[in-house]
Amino acid sequence: MTYFSPTDLIINPDGSSYHLAIRPDQVTDQIILVGDPERVPKVSQYFDRIDVKIHKREFVSHFGELNGKRIGVISSGIGADNVEIVLNELDALVNIDFDTRLTKNLHRSLNLIRLGTSGSIQESIPVDTFLISEAAIGFDNLAQFYGFSGSHMLDEAALDLWAKTIQYPIPVYGAKASAKLINQFESIPLRGYTLTAPGFYAPQGRTVRMNSLLPNFLTDVSAHAFEGNMITNIEMETAAYYAFATSLGHEMISLNAILANRITHEFSTDPEGQMRKLIELALDSIA
Repeated sequence: MTYFSPTDLIINPDGSSYHLAIRPDQVTDQIILVGDPERVPKVSQYFDRIDVKIHKREFVSHFGELNGKRIGVISSGIGADNVEIVLNELDALVNIDFDTRLTKNLHRSLNLIRLGTSGSIQESIPVDTFLISEAAIGFDNLAQFYGFSGSHMLDEAALDLWAKTIQYPIPVYGAKASAKLINQFESIPLRGYTLTAPGFYAPQGRTVRMNSLLPNFLTDVSAHAFEGNMITNIEMETAAYYAFATSLGHEMISLNAILANRITHEFSTDPEGQMRKLIELALDSIA
């Protein structure tokens, strides 16, 4: 067993995790993950009962019951840096004893389902469709700090070679979704490889007032498949979720509402309606 010091694992006076403010007894095995804190009640309104509501910073958590099963929904905020906080603390809550600060003998695996918005980077993938991220490639810097490992990680050598073909100068990492959860959501036929960007504007090929140093980034990525797998869409969290989940032993899947097509420059006329449909689809599939 490993001991974690008070500076490595910070526990609040009420026994909750430092950022999420969740106690170990409150964590459910089934958790929906969303980016926007305001999206949390839009998910939990479908619960049969809400037992716990927590709000600290951008992290909003509701726990309750749906069809006789305990379920939760948590917001991460935007970006892979926030995912790093959420996944580390969720894993600690279920696999570290907060009284002794020692790892537990029995590992607990969570079912984690991200519901998020995304932009298609292929002309053939229309707006207002849903897409499962079979795998995701991360362009953030987390791989420079973590030794990600696990059966769902993408091959590092293949990733390095692919990054060179698009002239991307920084190492990337990648991981796959849970095969079990992909089967659970077989009602969504569209699948693809997702690019997780470290920002919203230049890292996703947008130019406002500052010029990008990689002006052809989006077209380069969309034109170069990874090991025969087309890069279908771009967002800001999925690769980090997948890498942490496989490294820590949790089941994870990312379901995307495609609200924009970056190639045709189309945007959904009903983004809220599309997210509502995705929420309903996800809850129906896990009920």
